[in-house]
Amino acid sequence: MALPTHAPVRFTSRPVPESLKKRLSKQVCSFVLSVLFVAAFILFLLWLALRPHRPRFHISSFSASPFPPPESSSPSFSVQIAIRNPNRKIGFFFGPISGSVYYRNNEIASNTDMGGPFFQPPKNTKTVGARLEGGLIEPLDATGMQNDLSENGYVSLRLVLKTTLRFRLSAWETHGARVMHVSCDVAVGSDGQIMAESKSKRCSMYFF
Repeated sequence: MALPTHAPVRFTSRPVPESLKKRLSKQVCSFVLSVLFVAAFILFLLWLALRPHRPRFHISSFSASPFPPPESSSPSFSVQIAIRNPNRKIGFFFGPISGSVYYRNNEIASNTDMGGPFFQPPKNTKTVGARLEGGLIEPLDATGMQNDLSENGYVSLRLVLKTTLRFRLSAWETHGARVMHVSCDVAVGSDGQIMAESKSKRCSMYFF
């Protein structure tokens, strides 16, 4: 007697619905990414509108006396610096400014009160000036300057300024001041005056 045959049993798979928790996580991630994208886009538009720039420093005048300083003399430097705010809507708050004059990385004069604190509005140029006094010049420095003048016709010095800087945009301003260093290379001739190629040359700057 033949046994009855049965048709093979077929199983069909059905997709399991995602859990509510998983769907909610996806929605939250999508929302966060959207917010970040919108915020980045707004910041980009603000940057395009404001085009923020750092202040610009130039040496407008620089003179030394006596120059070159002989051994056991105390050099004195008269300095004027032009500070330019090129921004259209951003102002600067400068803290007290101190300065030093260096020859071959040796400080030969300084002044801890070269101006400030003060506020500089947008599209403004302000000049600060002071006299930097030094102690007794070291024999090696005096000899080095004499040799530089004989060989090159000038002496390479470096003026370094230190101050703090905050920004203001309309009614908003930064609260944490950043420490700023400004370095200006200056060539001084045998008459103690700044050489033409160093005048109005932009100084480099960096923040801490």
